[in-house]
This record gives sequence, C-alpha cells and structure tokens, in this order.
Amino acid sequence: MKNLPNHVSIREVGPRDGLQNEDTFIRTYDKVAWIEKLIDSGTSYIEITSFVSPKWIPALKDAKETAAKVKHKKDVTFAALVPNRKGAEAAIEAGMDELSVFMSASETHNKRNINKTIKETYPVLKEVIQEGKKANKTIRSYISTSFVCPYEGKVEIDKVLSVACALLEMGVDELSIGDTVGAASPRHVDQLLSVLLKKVTTDKIAMHFHNTYGMAAANCLASLQRGIHKLDSSCGGLGGCPYAPGAAGNMATEELLYLLHQMGIQTGMREEKIWEAAAFIERKLGRSLDSNILKVRNAGIGGI
Repeated sequence: MKNLPNHVSIREVGPRDGLQNEDTFIRTYDKVAWIEKLIDSGTSYIEITSFVSPKWIPALKDAKETAAKVKHKKDVTFAALVPNRKGAEAAIEAGMDELSVFMSASETHNKRNINKTIKETYPVLKEVIQEGKKANKTIRSYISTSFVCPYEGKVEIDKVLSVACALLEMGVDELSIGDTVGAASPRHVDQLLSVLLKKVTTDKIAMHFHNTYGMAAANCLASLQRGIHKLDSSCGGLGGCPYAPGAAGNMATEELLYLLHQMGIQTGMREEKIWEAAAFIERKLGRSLDSNILKVRNAGIGGI
C-alpha cells in the first residue's frame, strides 16, 4: 500500500471519552491504575479526565483527585477536556499538559451539547485558549459531527472547514475531526480531507472515529492514505456521546494497533500491554466490551 505514514501517534481518549457515558462509576483508584497500564503500553498521549461539572458528567466527578494521583511522565502528554475558563483554570492547577475544548460543526448538536449556537461558542473557547496559552499549555479542539449530525443529517464540508479555520485562528494547536455518530464511510473521509488539507496541514489534524456502523478501521485507513498521522482511539472500544443517541464506542486502541502494526506502521506502543489494559477496565465495568480483539483474546482464539 502506498502513501502511508511510517509512524502514527495515537491519542488515547479512553479515560475521558471512554468513561464519560458509563453508568458504572469507576473508583479513582481504579481509574489511576488503568491510566498507569496505558502509560506502560508506551502511549505518548492520554486524555485522562474532564473538568466539567459533575452534574453533566458524573462518571468523571473525581477529575481533580484522578489528576492528582496519576504520576506524570516526561514523555507522556496528559490532557483534559474543559468546557470554559473555570474548567481551564482547574485543569491548569491540576498540572495538565494540554487542554481540550469542544464544539460541533452542526448547529443543533452544538446547541444540545453546549446550549449555545456555534457563534456564541467561539468567545467561550477563546477565553480557554487564552488562559491555556498564558500557562504555556497546548490546546486541542474537538469538532464533533464533522460528517453526520444525529439531528440534521449530513453535514456540509464547508461548515467543518469554517469551524476548523476559526479555531486555528484563535490559536488551537490541533483539531480532532470527529465522526460522532459513527456513520461516515471512507468516501466521506476522503472527500472531507481533500478539502480540509488544502487549508490545514496534516500536523494540525487528528481523526476521531466511532464504530457504530463498523467503519472505524476503514475510516482510519482512508485517513492514513491522505497523510494523516494522528488518530484518536479508546482502549476497549469504550465511548459514546450523550447527545448522539445510538452512537457506539470509539475505535478500539487495540484494534487500531493491530491494523497499524500489520501494515508495518510504527506506533511506539506494545499491543500486549493494551490488551491487558482493556481486560482490566472490562473487569472493572463488569460487562463485555465491544473490542473484537478483546473478544478474541477472551475466547482464547489463536492467530494474534
């Protein structure tokens, strides 16, 4: 296969995006133990929590405690999702390396998720970005519903491009282009990136796929063929969005590693350690996870 990157950086979002929708509260002690297992896998980036009101995300109500108990490593970026300046201040105080902000490319989803229009969201994010830059933090922004909105249907590429350019102008260092509903196909991915990459360089883009229609791996491959070398994933395939009914979890980190390593693409991560981390959080949640590789491992099937 041609035009593939030699190395891909994986953004592990399981401890935040993976757990935010869970009804089972994972104790702080176990969250920290899971994060440490992820660190042991060789990952260079983990979004460990969210400094959002516990009323919104009760599963991450222990954000401050989690951040305080995790041992920082020089070569691992710890990130946290923040909704506003107050959240940014809390994340900075907790020692986060990177702040993640979020908004949608579709008006209805943005209104449901943030209770603001897209235009009203920009000043809020600008405050966060300024606060983060003053503290020498890098800033990442999720752009949700970049392909399909659960309320509006297909999202026009121009809307995604408009939001992306506005965020970069405000000082965002990296964009995570999200298939929130998990309804994108490789063709959709190629069409969006063919336009986006005329305005934005690949080092500014990560792709974030949910697996509702089983297209996450195919969409990752389509992104790689466009030169993308940063991909979001969640250990065990955990995840979902409370404002995207029916959306499945994220691309499973262990499945992504298998895909990349089978194609000779380096990640700096160890598959067996991610398997251990996925099995650990599966036990703590007390239910079977969607990861196909985890199911294979649990069944004792050979071949990997």
